[in-house]
Amino acid sequence: MKLRIPTVTKGLHWTTVASEKLLLALIGIATCIASAQHLWGMVLAQEILLSDLFMLFIFAEIIGMVGAFYSTNRIPVTLPMIIAITALCRLIVMQSKEMEALVLIGEAGAILILATAAYVMSLKDKISLGKREQFLEKTGAEDQTFLVNVPLNDTRKKKP
Repeated sequence: MKLRIPTVTKGLHWTTVASEKLLLALIGIATCIASAQHLWGMVLAQEILLSDLFMLFIFAEIIGMVGAFYSTNRIPVTLPMIIAITALCRLIVMQSKEMEALVLIGEAGAILILATAAYVMSLKDKISLGKREQFLEKTGAEDQTFLVNVPLNDTRKKKP
């Protein structure tokens, strides 16, 4: 039994994909420009601080996330978490002398929560990949893409 997807859904799908790719391309370009500006500011200041290195690492992670999307058509959940951890570390380094102890403990706790979540998500990915490999071995399937069409409304006639 073949299930039909309404033509409106099929017609709008390409706009979602195209806009997602366009926005991520713009994010990648903007990140490259921002990193060049940051590097130029470091050259003009003739000084490299630890916070500058953290900022460059954040730029590199964002570019890596955009690259990962274009190579796999998905964004791994752990990459934004790593970027957030790096941003919090940069914030702690930049404001550690003026920061209250309770705020510092809160930010350190946020880093711990994000690191734990990233670890759990990486375990989930390993388990999912293992299950997919087992399924492919059992079925002998070569295609790793599985599509399921689900109707948005029931098109069958009901008995009175």
